[in-house]
Amino acid sequence: MTPASTPVNAPKAILLWDGECALCRSCARWLERRDRAGALLALPFQQIPSPPMTPALEAGCRRAIQFIPPGGRALSSGRAVLGVLSLLGWKKSAAVLSASPFVLFVEAGYWLIARNRGLIGRLLTGDSEKPR
Repeated sequence: MTPASTPVNAPKAILLWDGECALCRSCARWLERRDRAGALLALPFQQIPSPPMTPALEAGCRRAIQFIPPGGRALSSGRAVLGVLSLLGWKKSAAVLSASPFVLFVEAGYWLIARNRGLIGRLLTGDSEKPR
C-alpha cells in the first residue's frame, strides 16, 4: 500500500522512544524516512499523555524502546527493533534474526548500544548533549 492509498484511519504501529536521547531521535527519523506506507507512528514516550500511558509502560519506555503493532503484543528492546524492521519491509531478515540463537545476539547488541547511547549519539549526530 502506498502512502496515497493508506486509509486515514488505518491503525498504525507505534514506536515509543526516549525523546531526550540524540541517538534515539536520529534512529526514529531514519525509520520515518523509510516508512513509505505510513504504517509507523514514532513518538517520544515523554509526549504520551496518561492515559493511555500507564506507569508500567512508562517504566518500560525508560528501559528500552517499545514497539506496539496494531492489535498485537508490545515488543521491547531488540525484539522491538526486529518488529519495526519487519513492518518496514525487512520481513525475512527480521524473521531469521528473531529465531534462536540469533535473537540473543540481537538483544545483546541492543543493550550494548543502549548502554552507550549517549556517546554514540554524540559521535553520530554531533549533539553535545550529555548522557543522563
